[in-house]
Amino acid sequence: MWGARIMHPFRSADSVDINALFDEVYPPLFRYCHRLTGDPDTADDLAQEAFVRLLDRGPRGPAKGLRVWMFRVATNLVRDAARQRNTRQRIMAGSPPPDPVPSPELAMERGEEIRKVRAALNRLAPRDREVLLLRQEGFSYKEVADVVNVAASSVGTLLARALKRFEAEYRKEKDGNGTSG
Repeated sequence: MWGARIMHPFRSADSVDINALFDEVYPPLFRYCHRLTGDPDTADDLAQEAFVRLLDRGPRGPAKGLRVWMFRVATNLVRDAARQRNTRQRIMAGSPPPDPVPSPELAMERGEEIRKVRAALNRLAPRDREVLLLRQEGFSYKEVADVVNVAASSVGTLLARALKRFEAEYRKEKDGNGTSG
């Protein structure tokens, strides 16, 4: 499922080993995109697109800086994809969604829990959702600040507020008071 490894020995003037960078950054970048989109195929496409854009621009600088840059690009790609999806949904309004495929009980319970978490995340403001997911991926406060374009000193407060909002939305969802859609 993970994107195809880059098959040429590309190194920039700053000796960035693209293959090593890919091995390090792709898994968390994919997870981040998957958590934002809820779709592994879309997440894979967006993570790969971030790497393509890195190659197009020419990777320069430290690997840590490139990691932050790729997460910022992926965040923007997710936002763009969401806008496109919303536009398509408005155009296609009235088409019923496909029926879910029945699954075993345990998978169904897990799927329901994932649905509740995603529903709660989806009701958050985009920045709240992004800071929570970036932090979940192990980003430092400085890196989170760089990706979402805020001051590093405000990340702790943003995270605390986002977590509080998420917990409130999740409680509503577990209690059956969340709105679907």
